[in-house]
Amino acid sequence: MKRPWKDISVPLRDGMAHWPGDPECRITRVNKMEEGAVCNLTHLSMSAHTGTHMDAPRHFVADGLTMEQMPLEPVIGRCRVVEFEVESQITADDLKDLRLLPGQRLLFKTRNSTRSWAMSEFDKDFISIRADAAQLLVDLKIVTVGVDYLSIGGYGKDVVETHQIMLGAGIWVIEGLNLAAIKPGYYDLICLPLKIEGADGAPCRAVLR
Repeated sequence: MKRPWKDISVPLRDGMAHWPGDPECRITRVNKMEEGAVCNLTHLSMSAHTGTHMDAPRHFVADGLTMEQMPLEPVIGRCRVVEFEVESQITADDLKDLRLLPGQRLLFKTRNSTRSWAMSEFDKDFISIRADAAQLLVDLKIVTVGVDYLSIGGYGKDVVETHQIMLGAGIWVIEGLNLAAIKPGYYDLICLPLKIEGADGAPCRAVLR
C-alpha cells in the first residue's frame, strides 16, 4: 500500500491572517459563470509572504539571491519533524540534544499549528526561533528550516536578526506550515515555491510522506 502524501500547507483565503503592515490577502472572483460569464476567473492580491511561503535571501540580505535563483535540492528529499513544547522561543539549548546532522532538512512543530492558525487575527505571541538558535543551525550546516507560523523570528523580538543569520547563510526558509496532524519523525518532503523573477519570497505548496 502506497504511503499517502500529507498536505502541510495552509489554504489561502480572502482576509486571512497576515504579518502586520503587509498587504492583506484579497481573493476575488471577477468573472462568474452564474452571472453569465463564459468562465470563472479569480483575481489574487497579496504579499509574497502570505500563508505557506518561502523566503529568499533577498528578503533580508540586500544583494542576496532571489527566489528563482535558489536551488531546489534543499526542499526535495528526506526531512525531520521535531516538536517543541516551549512558551516563547526555540533557543540554542533546545537544539543541543537533538543530534542534528549537517545537510538535514528540519521542520519545527510547536503549539502554533493548533493555536495560531485557529485565530482569525495575527498571533503576536507565536513560537519563533531565537537568534542564538538560528546561529547554531547555521553552524551545524542545516540546509532547510520550516516553521509553523508566519516567521522564523519573533514579533517585536529578533525577527531581523534571525532572518539575517539564516538567510545570510543560505538556509532555505519555509514559513507558514501547519503541522497539527504530523507526528515527530522522518518524512519525504516536497516544497516548491512559485517561480517569481526577482522576488524576495513566494507562496508554496508543501507535502510530506
